[in-house]
Formats: sequence, C-alpha cells, structure tokens
Amino acid sequence: MKNLRIGIIGCGGIANGKHMPSLKEAGGCEMVAFCDIIVERAEKAAKQFGTPDAKVYEDYKELLKDESIDVVHVCTPNRSHSFITVDALEAGKHVMCEKPMAINSAEAQKMLDAAERTGKKLTIGYQSRFRDDSQYLKAEAEAGTFGDIYYAKATAIRRRAVPTWGVFLNEYEQGGGPLIDIGTHALDLTLWTMNNYKPKYCVGTTFHKLNNDTDQGNAWGNWDPEKFSVEDSAFGFIVMENGATIVLESSWALNSLDVREAVTTICGTKAGADMNDGLRINGVRNDRQYVMKPSFAAGGVAFNDGAKGDNMAIREAKAWLNAIREDKAPVTLPEQAFCVTRILEGIYESAKSGKPYYFN
Repeated sequence: MKNLRIGIIGCGGIANGKHMPSLKEAGGCEMVAFCDIIVERAEKAAKQFGTPDAKVYEDYKELLKDESIDVVHVCTPNRSHSFITVDALEAGKHVMCEKPMAINSAEAQKMLDAAERTGKKLTIGYQSRFRDDSQYLKAEAEAGTFGDIYYAKATAIRRRAVPTWGVFLNEYEQGGGPLIDIGTHALDLTLWTMNNYKPKYCVGTTFHKLNNDTDQGNAWGNWDPEKFSVEDSAFGFIVMENGATIVLESSWALNSLDVREAVTTICGTKAGADMNDGLRINGVRNDRQYVMKPSFAAGGVAFNDGAKGDNMAIREAKAWLNAIREDKAPVTLPEQAFCVTRILEGIYESAKSGKPYYFN
C-alpha cells in the first residue's frame, strides 16, 4: 500500500510537539508539504520531518492545490480551524484538526457539513483517549461494569502553569483560555467514557482573578498581564437529557494542590472509577466494598499493534492513518467533537449571561 501523503498547516508548538513526530513514528505516510504564516517555521519543519522534495508554503490555499496530497493536519490557532478544515475537505483531503474543533458551534457545524458533503474523513485531536488508562476505562464502560453512569467529573486543573508562548492568552485567536484549551480534553474523555452526547443545559462561571498578578511563580515564566485576555479558570455544571450530570473544572492557575489534567471520574449504578492515583475502579462484590487498580507497568494487548515505545500521540496517529487506509470511521468522530464544542460554548455563554444555557 502506498504511503499516505500528508500536508501540515501550522508548524508551531503542537505540530512540532505532537503531530509531526507522531506521524514520523507511525510509518506508512510521508510529510510532503508544510505551511506556516512564518515561512521559516515551515522550512525548518520540512528539513526535520519532510521528504527530500517536500514543498514549503506561506499560503495554505496553495498547499491545497496539490492534488497528490491525501491528508492535511490543521495545527493552527483555534480561530482558523474551521475555515482551513472546510477548504481542505473541499479540496479532497482527509483532515485531522487539532482540538478544539472550532471556537463555537456554528463554525464546528460548517466542518461537519463539509465532511458530509465531500465524503472525506474528519477527526479532531483528542489524544487523551489513547492513554492506557483511558482505553482500559472505556473497555470497562462498554462491558457494562459501571451500569448507568449518572454522575461524572471532568478535571483539568493546573496550579500555576499558564502557557506564555504562541497565542494562548489571546481571546480573539483562541476563543477562550483553559476551558477551551485543557478542559476540552477532560470533557471529551468524560463524554466518550459515558457514551453520552445529548446535553440538556449547563451553568458556567469564568474567572479573571489571577491574570493581573505580578508575583506569579508560573511554571513557564511570567505572563504579561496586559496580554492575558482569556479566563484563568472556568467551571461548568452540565445536565444531560437523561439526567446524568457532569461537573467540569478547568484552570491554568488555581491556588490548589489538587492538580490533575485531562482526567475523569465516573459514578454508575454498578461501580465507579477515578484517575486520582492511577486508574481506580470501585464497587461492591459479595457484600464487600472493593477497589481495583489495574497495572499498566507491564505489557498487555496494547492499542493497534502496540509497538514498544508507543505513546498516546503515536497511537492516535496510527489509528487515524488506519481509518483512512481501511475506509472506516476514525476513533474520534467529528460529531462527538462537535458536542464538546457545543458544551464549551454553553459554559462561556452562561458565564456571560449569568443564566443557565439550554441546548435546545
């Protein structure tokens, strides 16, 4: 089978930290085109990850004219996810778009419509699904271990770890702060485990309490208070159509020692689980409470081919490429990512209005 030919649009931090190294390790593909509005970044990426004849672009529309490109990875700031993805799908490319899907549900809907219209595959970069603990938890949920999951917590809390590079602090470019950046991973993982994508209403709050701090103690150096236009923390209370309830916690800078990121807690009628100290499953058996902690130190049947040294990003890349080759649905369906975006939007809207946000 011929290698899939891939174009990278956006050659910044997430492309260098996740997409390009993972595609290189995944195999069965070749990166043949690189685009960035700072052309030097595209040139550097091409030298490090590209084929010898890889092309470099400053305008993504020029890259999309290359009919030999099968797949495009969109790794740009959130604001441009929608229109670049739509253009790429219309150009006949399959698309992996970095999370979140879009800055709002209207833009995300355009992406869904374009995928349906063109018949091309679309997925969103929620790599936390591919962790060992996440895969195990999902398998247990599908086996019915937890029964009816009616309460969950989606947690993405940092103590003082505000990202100070790129456009993370720019509300116009990103559409929000920690809620749309890391809260989105925790929410996706929670909805996926519950297999529940029908929200009824939500209540949300956002805070700008620490943005202007000068005594910061930040993990990545001091942020510029004048450029910190997004929230530093956001919290949501989400009620699904079947009554199931989710509490979403997200922060880049919270005065808390309960620091965990992209994890979920679920409570069902038969059992529950959390990721507070590794994955822990709790329940009652033979009239006794139990806690079970699966070990991920040794091997097992890993996701896909389970090659030694795989991490969640490489597994995600392999699963995505296999979905294209085998013409099957990607692990992260665009409709699922759309629901995540709807809920994030609802929390932001509720925070602005001070009222519950109803989805229908």
